[in-house]
Amino acid sequence: FHSGEREEKCIIEDVPRDTLVIGNYKVQRWDIHKQDFLESAPGLGMFVTVTTPSAEVLLSKLYGPKGTFSFTSYLSGEHIICLQSNSTRFVAFSGSKLRIHLDIRVGEHFLDESVVQAKDKVNEVNFRLEHLIEQIHHISKEQNYEREREEKFRKTSEETNSNILWWAIVQTLILISIGVWQIKSLRDFFISKKLV
Repeated sequence: FHSGEREEKCIIEDVPRDTLVIGNYKVQRWDIHKQDFLESAPGLGMFVTVTTPSAEVLLSKLYGPKGTFSFTSYLSGEHIICLQSNSTRFVAFSGSKLRIHLDIRVGEHFLDESVVQAKDKVNEVNFRLEHLIEQIHHISKEQNYEREREEKFRKTSEETNSNILWWAIVQTLILISIGVWQIKSLRDFFISKKLV
């Protein structure tokens, strides 16, 4: 995505509890003379802030023009990841455009290629098996989180339907009482005018 200098851009990531989140980014700046995005200038970096669903700051750190940040969620819900460039006095491209390449991986554990290429096949199979078990645990956590969200949504829907039913009953009672009052008022009016 594109961003202005010192402009903050935020991404919302829905993350289950106890899940590792890894983010890789790279910043490029716009060069007016070459009319292209170039690798970033020295002194340019990114300020990364991660906020939990309870509005608590989980991560707040300044990184360089390329970087990797990671955090582990301790609450389920929408985590807000914000990126903002830092401009220093040494950077002379005030008001320029930036291109930010961002890759966020939720719950992934990467394979160590040196272990994978090991000569001992037993260790390789064991390592891959452990990696698969980690992935199964992550999928299980993700499914449990989705079940919790579905249950919360179902309860909210049922409460809304119940409120709608009671509101319809109250409206019906109000309409019936107004109708009875109008009939009684008209009857009393006709009796007082001796039309009946």
